[in-house]
Amino acid sequence: MKLYDSGVFLLNGTEIVPEKEAGRELLEKKEKSRAGTIASRILQEHNTSGDPKHLKIRFDAITSHDLTYVGIVQTARASGMDRFPLPYVLTCCHNSLCAVGGTINEDDHVFGLTAAKKYGGVYVPPHIGVIHQYMRETMAGGGKMILGSDSHTRYGALGTMAVGEGGGELVKQILCQTWDIDYPEVVAVYLDGKPRPGVGPQDIAIAIVSAVFRNGYVKNKVMEFVGPGVSSMSTDYRNGIDVMTTETTCLSSIWRTDEDTKAYLAAHGRGQEFRQLDPEETAYYDGCIYLDLSTVHSMIALPFHPSNGYEIRELNANLDDILHEVEEDAKKLIKHPELPLNLWEKVHDGALYADQGTIAGCAGGTYSNLMEAAYLLKGRGTGADGFHLSVYPGSQAVMMDLVRKGAAETLIASGTVIRTAICGPCFGAGDTPANGQLAIRHTTRNFPNREGSKPGSGQLASVALMDARSIAATAVNGGRITAADELGYEFTCPEYAYDPEAYRQRIYQGFGKGDPSEKLVCGPNIKDWPELPSLPEHLLMKVCAYITDPVTTTDELIPSGETGSFRSNPLGLAEFTLSRRVPEYVGRAKAVKQMEGEWKAGACPSEVREALEQIRAIPGWETLEEDAVDLSSVIYAVKPGDGSAREQAASCQRVLLGGANIASEYATKRYRSNLINWGMVPFVCRGEADFAEDDYLFVPNIRSALDTDGKEIEAYILGENVRKLSLAIEPLTEEEKEIIRCGSLINYNRSRNGN
Repeated sequence: MKLYDSGVFLLNGTEIVPEKEAGRELLEKKEKSRAGTIASRILQEHNTSGDPKHLKIRFDAITSHDLTYVGIVQTARASGMDRFPLPYVLTCCHNSLCAVGGTINEDDHVFGLTAAKKYGGVYVPPHIGVIHQYMRETMAGGGKMILGSDSHTRYGALGTMAVGEGGGELVKQILCQTWDIDYPEVVAVYLDGKPRPGVGPQDIAIAIVSAVFRNGYVKNKVMEFVGPGVSSMSTDYRNGIDVMTTETTCLSSIWRTDEDTKAYLAAHGRGQEFRQLDPEETAYYDGCIYLDLSTVHSMIALPFHPSNGYEIRELNANLDDILHEVEEDAKKLIKHPELPLNLWEKVHDGALYADQGTIAGCAGGTYSNLMEAAYLLKGRGTGADGFHLSVYPGSQAVMMDLVRKGAAETLIASGTVIRTAICGPCFGAGDTPANGQLAIRHTTRNFPNREGSKPGSGQLASVALMDARSIAATAVNGGRITAADELGYEFTCPEYAYDPEAYRQRIYQGFGKGDPSEKLVCGPNIKDWPELPSLPEHLLMKVCAYITDPVTTTDELIPSGETGSFRSNPLGLAEFTLSRRVPEYVGRAKAVKQMEGEWKAGACPSEVREALEQIRAIPGWETLEEDAVDLSSVIYAVKPGDGSAREQAASCQRVLLGGANIASEYATKRYRSNLINWGMVPFVCRGEADFAEDDYLFVPNIRSALDTDGKEIEAYILGENVRKLSLAIEPLTEEEKEIIRCGSLINYNRSRNGN
């Protein structure tokens, strides 16, 4: 694999010319050639601004699952929504298991169905299809754009530019507003050669993610897959690579299409959705990843990130060094010294053993993955000892063909357990490993605690990502980590026979058929959003969390798994904010909220009075008017927001009266967008963040500061010696500025509607 250190020209789709080696004639065409990418064509076709550099995108469809659709519909309702003006697919693939302690899952599902009836949506009941598999089968097509409230919204292999964002951005589409973004950089992923036998899409994905995550090579950029290697893989195989591009922190992905893409769509009864997509004769890319697919071997991404990738043969040859490094990194990440990650307990007879295997969801549960896993398990068994294997087909349509082809019977006979189409294992709501266990999974993520363990309660497990093929090979060997590409076999996947009958029987197709008289059914724990204050003239903030980890994931900001049972109750879910990373945060934030209430009621707490006196000691602020100041909480993290698109990572802070985040940089655009849509200021710290938890920060004239270029925001760290703090705000659109001033997207839309 090679990462080019400059932009490249791609000529006729096959010849890479680095910019620094390009002749004058090519260089003169550089700006024009930017429009020669597939991404450029699709983006501009959906751009309503008239300005090719500042995009206002209208999507063709949107989609959500049951972790997010209640909040989105509630936000849209509060903002004045009366119908879904574009196809909106609501799936029930995340909270499909029984919940204890919060919202009963079926309450959310009844809400989703009645919302689809009332506003005109498409409702996919539990166990019928995971969100992304269903969208691939029924909605994605050439030249489209789809927005989803899930970070793995990626349908590039079908010619669709898909984007995962927080719920606020879907609300904007429902309200006929736009997704606003400066034209992104586009990076070519030039694929050559052909995958080796036994190498699957997850192996290729781990190799790519490992090469580009840490250096930010594609952060907030579009990955465009080109080159002859694309056609060496089936479209189903490509889907498995494409969905993992999220783990690179890219903005979106798109692939050139070919006859196999056409055949895939035709097989799903949507041949008319095919569109031939290729870069133009001369296309300019802002970077290029060259990958010879034949050089990729069976991979494993060790805890705790998909980018922590190694060839399995390399792992087996260097167990001492690699496992020691992983364990040392875990100490820095987990921060529970009494719970060391001891992978060496899993080493027997010179090999690493897993306790559990799972092949599931939008990444693993595809037809071709499960067919090849069944081939490897045929006539063999997973054993009756500790290791066990579960598979979750991505949809009932996939399940039907596995049954017809005999693959389901083969899997069951091997001792494998076949479960239904849900996403649970991917975020800790299914097949949660026991304390101290190592799980291997063909799913999307292996972040700490995402598999469902609870370090705060003394439980720690871990996940390594592998391809379905190597997981099946490992299962045959009783859990001994085994590389499928070392087995020396050839497999030709039988042609897939898609049958949508289960969908016709169970899915409510309501787009364009909304009935305003339909009652929206809300269970007892489905609550409206609380009232949120607008941005004051001056911000007084207390630091309630100070996180110095290199990256803070969305799952650390608001844990997934069992906490999701409170997903439809904003204040109930907020109780879990940062609970697995800074357990004291919620108590601190609630104390700040209480002090703000007491202050505004006329009983100013002593520490707030002291902070106001320190402000008045600043030259020019001797006559500060208290009515122009509000108190809120703030968190600092070096690089927050990697991972999930769940807006609750921001909204949970906001309902606890969070006023801002301060970061060195934001890991993803979607997390920054979530902050903005919930009325919090996304500050960046230009110098050293030389403040601490419990410090007070003062940012004067913040409302008017939003109208500046944001490069230098006046701010102070309060204390006996007041000192300046160097803050900035990276560029905001005019709409984003007004959303922050109003205090939330809900307030913004209410003000537009005169409410």
